[in-house]
Amino acid sequence: MASPERVLRDCLGRFGTGVTVVTTRHGGTVHGATVNAFTSVSLDPPLVMVSLDRRSRMCGLLADATFGVNILGAEQRDLALCFAGLAGTRPVDVAWEPAALAPRLAGCPAYLACTPWAAYDGGDHVLYVGEVREFDVEPGEPLLFHGGRFHELVGPSRRTAWSGSLDDPTGGAWAAGAPLLSPSAH
Repeated sequence: MASPERVLRDCLGRFGTGVTVVTTRHGGTVHGATVNAFTSVSLDPPLVMVSLDRRSRMCGLLADATFGVNILGAEQRDLALCFAGLAGTRPVDVAWEPAALAPRLAGCPAYLACTPWAAYDGGDHVLYVGEVREFDVEPGEPLLFHGGRFHELVGPSRRTAWSGSLDDPTGGAWAAGAPLLSPSAH
């Protein structure tokens, strides 16, 4: 029988996420770690959060440090494995792009450079909130993680996440006077 911790981990793994490599400089050396616990926090001021295991080397390096969040593209699985430090992964040539604040991986569909905002106790993790100072978006599909495996988007959809909702910028079904669905109608 699986331990409660393993079952909880499997439960949490049902939530699909993107994959990032968080980077920083320490003592003139670039460091990075694969992180899927990343989220936006605020647009005003622009804040994001990464969650790092207290036991990880990166956790100690990020305390009061500027950091980059490199959102990986679908073709960057090898980079994710490389920065995860998994034994037995094949060597990867890591390409970098010039960046003023924090190390930036080449070829990522999105990049954010952050200065420290706050750090919070998160149990066995530390939650680092950074203020976004630089960012860039490039074409490309994201690398996704779900159920302990990497995934790619299946294909484009004609619907948006907000199609038909109150947040639909086109007005959607709600603005057209469509009736609200009751929970039993689902």
